[in-house]
Amino acid sequence: MSFNSFEYLLFLPAVFLLYWFVFKRRDAQNVLIVVASYIFYGAWDWRCLLLIALTSLCSYASGAWMQKFSQTDVRRKILSLSNILLNLGILCYFKYFNFFGESFTALLNALGIQADWVTFNIILPVGISFYTFQALSYTIDVYYGKIRPTNDVVAFLAYISFFPQLVAGPIERATNLLPQFLAERHFDYASAVDGMRRILWGLFKKMVVADNCAMAVNAIFSDYAQCDSATLLLGAVLFAFQIYGDFSGYSDIAIGSAKLLGIRLMQNFNTPYFSRDIAEFWRRWHISLTTWFRDYIYIPLGGSRCGQWKTLRNTFIIFLVSGLWHGANMTFVCWGLYNALLFSVLMLLGVNRRNVNMVAQGRVLPNIKELLQMAGTFLLVVVGWVIFRADNISIAFEYLHRMLSDFSFTMPIVGRKALLFVLLLVIVEWLQRGKEHGLQFPDNAFFRCRGVRWATYYLLFMMTLLMAGRETDFIYFQF
Repeated sequence: MSFNSFEYLLFLPAVFLLYWFVFKRRDAQNVLIVVASYIFYGAWDWRCLLLIALTSLCSYASGAWMQKFSQTDVRRKILSLSNILLNLGILCYFKYFNFFGESFTALLNALGIQADWVTFNIILPVGISFYTFQALSYTIDVYYGKIRPTNDVVAFLAYISFFPQLVAGPIERATNLLPQFLAERHFDYASAVDGMRRILWGLFKKMVVADNCAMAVNAIFSDYAQCDSATLLLGAVLFAFQIYGDFSGYSDIAIGSAKLLGIRLMQNFNTPYFSRDIAEFWRRWHISLTTWFRDYIYIPLGGSRCGQWKTLRNTFIIFLVSGLWHGANMTFVCWGLYNALLFSVLMLLGVNRRNVNMVAQGRVLPNIKELLQMAGTFLLVVVGWVIFRADNISIAFEYLHRMLSDFSFTMPIVGRKALLFVLLLVIVEWLQRGKEHGLQFPDNAFFRCRGVRWATYYLLFMMTLLMAGRETDFIYFQF
C-alpha cells in the first residue's frame, strides 16, 4: 500500500477514527497500530510479514534476556551479537546474496578459474533495510544501557512495524519512538492540523514535482547517447529534484500521518540543496540514516578522536557502508566513495564543520559568496546523483563525459513543465527554510487569515490532483 494510492486515502482516515474514537486506551491503540501496520505491509506481499515478525520477536526476546545479566556478563554480549548477526544475516541474504556470488564468480573467471554461479529469484522485501536498522538500534541501545528493555511486546511490535515510517523511514531510534508507545496519547488538534498540512506538502512534492521530473529523467537516461550536453545536464538536475521530492515527500507524509496518531517522528530532511559544502549537505540529507551510521559505526570506530588518518579511514568506511546500504550495485559503491572523497577534502582542510547554521540567516536573499557555494555544492551533488541513477558504472562515466565535455546551449524540449514545478518548490522551501516543512506558515497577519490558508491548501490540492505526473512507486522502496 503506497502513500500516493487510493487505498491509503481510505486506510489512514479509517485508522485515525478507530484510533481516537474506538480504541481509546493506550494498549488498545497499540494493538490497532500493530494490526494496521501488518495490513499495510502485507498489502505488498503477505510472506514478508513472516520476516518482520521474526525480526521483531527475536529483537524483543534478546532485549528481555539481556536485562537478566549484568553489563560485564559475557552472556549479555553473546545475546546482543547473536541478534545483530541474525538480523544482518537476513538483510544480507535478501539484499546481497546474488551480488556477492556473481562478483566472486567474475573474479574467479578473471583469474582463469572457470566457475558458474546459480542465481536465485530472491525477492527483496520492501523496507527491510529500514526496519532492520530500527531493530538493531534497539538491541545496541539496550546492550549499552541507553534504554531499558521493554516487557510490553505489543508496544515493541508497534515500534518496529509503525506503518507511517515502516518502508522508507525515517529510521527511528528506540530511545525516541518506543517510549511514545509506552505512554498515554491524547489528541492534539494543532498537531493533527499540522500533520494534515505536512501530508499535503509531501503529496505535492511526490506527485507533482518528483513524478513529473521522473518522466523527463527516464526519457533522457534511456536515450542519453543521443542527447546533447544541455539535455544531459537537465536530466541530471531533474533527477536530483526527483529523488529529493520523492524521498523527502515520503518523509513528510510519514511524519504527518504519525502526527495524526499523536506520534512524533524525527526530521529526515532539512533543505539539503541550500547547503554550502558537502559536509553540510550530509547533515541535511536523510538525517535519520546519516546519524544512525554516525552513532553506531563511526563513533564506535573512534570517530574523529583517533588521529587524522584513522578519521579518514572511518569516513570512507561510513560512506562505503552507506553506498552498500542502498543496494547491491557497483554504482552505489562508487557513489559512496565519491562522496567520501569530497567529504575527506573538507576534513583535511579542517572546514567540515564550518557551515552549521542556516544559510542567509535573518536575510531574504543569500550574498554572492553563499550563492556560489550553494551552486558549487549542488553541482557536485548532481554529479554524484548521475552515478547513483545510472544502470552501471560505464553508463555513468559515459553520461558524465558527454554532459561535461560536449558543451551545447540548446534549450531541451523535455522537462519544461517539471522545471516550473522545481522552481516553485525551490522558492517555497527557500522562504520556509527555517521551518519544518513548506506549509508551516509564519505567524503574521497575512497567514493568520483563514481565507489565505485555505486558498493555499486548495491550490496545492488541485495542482496535486490535476498536474500529477504518471504514478510511480517511491524510489526508496527498493532500498
